[in-house]
Amino acid sequence: MSDYLAGILGGFVALADPVILAYLVIGFLVGAFFAAVPGLTAVLAIALLLPVTYSLDIVPALVMCAAIFMSGMYAGSVTATTINIPGAPSSMMTAIEGNSLMRRGEGANALGHAALGSMIGGGIGALLLILVAPVTADIALLIRTPGKFSLVLFALVVIVIAQRDAIAKGTVAALLGIMFATVGVDVMQPVARFTFGTELLVEGINMMPIIIGAFAVSEVLVQASMRGASRTVDLEAGAIPRIRRRDFLPTRAEIREIGWWTYLKSAVIGYFIGVLPGAGGSMAAFVAYAEAMRKSRRPQLFGKGSREGIAAAESANNSMCGGAYVPMLMFGIPGDPTTAVILGVLTISGLQPGPRLIETQLPLIAPMFAALLVSAIVLIPLTLFLFGPYFLKIVSIRRAPLYSCIAVVALVGAYVATYSTFQMALALFFGVLAFFMRRAGYPTVTLLLGFILGPDLEQYFRRGLSLNHNDPTIFVTSPDSLFFLGLTVFFFYFMVIRPSRQLNADEADGTNRQQTP
Repeated sequence: MSDYLAGILGGFVALADPVILAYLVIGFLVGAFFAAVPGLTAVLAIALLLPVTYSLDIVPALVMCAAIFMSGMYAGSVTATTINIPGAPSSMMTAIEGNSLMRRGEGANALGHAALGSMIGGGIGALLLILVAPVTADIALLIRTPGKFSLVLFALVVIVIAQRDAIAKGTVAALLGIMFATVGVDVMQPVARFTFGTELLVEGINMMPIIIGAFAVSEVLVQASMRGASRTVDLEAGAIPRIRRRDFLPTRAEIREIGWWTYLKSAVIGYFIGVLPGAGGSMAAFVAYAEAMRKSRRPQLFGKGSREGIAAAESANNSMCGGAYVPMLMFGIPGDPTTAVILGVLTISGLQPGPRLIETQLPLIAPMFAALLVSAIVLIPLTLFLFGPYFLKIVSIRRAPLYSCIAVVALVGAYVATYSTFQMALALFFGVLAFFMRRAGYPTVTLLLGFILGPDLEQYFRRGLSLNHNDPTIFVTSPDSLFFLGLTVFFFYFMVIRPSRQLNADEADGTNRQQTP
């Protein structure tokens, strides 16, 4: 344990290096910019950064990713509050309350509460990641091959059912991702498959084209398909009165009214939801917001400008950042779309996620942990203080030149990552595919996560069968496998079956009331 703590302290010392500190600050500002502009996300920022990581050392690359992750989660609240357009999906609950305050002339105060919640939640999430990571690694060593298969299956099921109203479409997208992952050399034998007679597919489909295509190219096509005024960000923000920096500071009375327990509880909720693969910041913010409303002494204010609602949602979605790293580092299972792209950075750099990653590569991982904490407790309030009055001008950038640049950077990045025009063409193909999927309501996130998790699912399944002479009962007799299968059934019941039954009961009750004279 002493060696682990020394390694973590070494991570903070590494941030004192001016070069690494510069990468931290640049990453934070890039993430804040991308999240503040509607349609741009932290996922897109890291996806565009991915080709650059080939020329960077692993430490500055991971530090930049951590800073982008944290700032991207926070900065989505900027446009959510000012023009009621969440810069990130996790800021939807903040838009409800923050924009209500904005219309009353209290936008700066709403942004201040969002920053305070993000700072507290992000700090707690990073601390929990640092403290709990060694325990999680020890537990992970107890999981054998059958359990790993059931864990990956659990992750895929949770990712799909997290889509709520699009479970069927999420299933199709995940299966499509798994199918694309099977192209190339077999995971167990040196045999090429599904190459369709071309040598170009023998090496398989690189992760870079599908990431850049699904997130960058498809977003460019979505923006290009818009008409007229929708091609530019709403300029309503320009009509907002001049704001002083001290207006961003929440008052002590407001903080006491919210209560420190709300911040702490929301952060813990966000962290543990982040640990669940595929849950993401949106679910963390919604659950914490609902819990805050349930326990609030003034629930009637929710939906009309509740500062407590802003604090709960922002504390949870930023705390989720720390939790999302746990399954990604321990099992190679991304906790959300951003960590899915960060997993690509790890893979490109030659780091293999697993229970022993922290033990063997702590000098490389610790600076990333430190960057999460510093980004939360130092850079979030500092950024708001320095740039708060200018956030409204950032969101007025015209989309046409912005997305034109993104298109060029994305395709060039896909080529630089592989030096293959074929892989660059695949990025364009996946971009077009993701564009039509999004128009039809199919989640592209499940496509990417299916592509990432598919090889592990197949590999652990086939290895498990070989360990038991091709007898599949090993998956229902191994204790670790049974645990995750039971967890899968538990989540499926409470996230799909029970809400469906409740909805049917409510509809039946409403019908009976209408028929009663």
